[in-house]
Amino acid sequence: MAADSEIGRDRLGAAGDDFYAALMAAHEGLSFEESARLNARLVLLLANRVGDLETLRAAIEAARNPS
Repeated sequence: MAADSEIGRDRLGAAGDDFYAALMAAHEGLSFEESARLNARLVLLLANRVGDLETLRAAIEAARNPS
């Protein structure tokens, strides 16, 4: 999978805006708790798609300590 140095690299390009819009639409009308549950499910689905623990740990670290 991706090296640690690639974590956070923009791989979506112009589709990033479309992803953000879809993510915001998925949260529309949800309570804070429902939104948090949706985020948790999405993280687990994406983690299973990535499928590499080292890459996932690097992503967690990058999210906790943004540069």
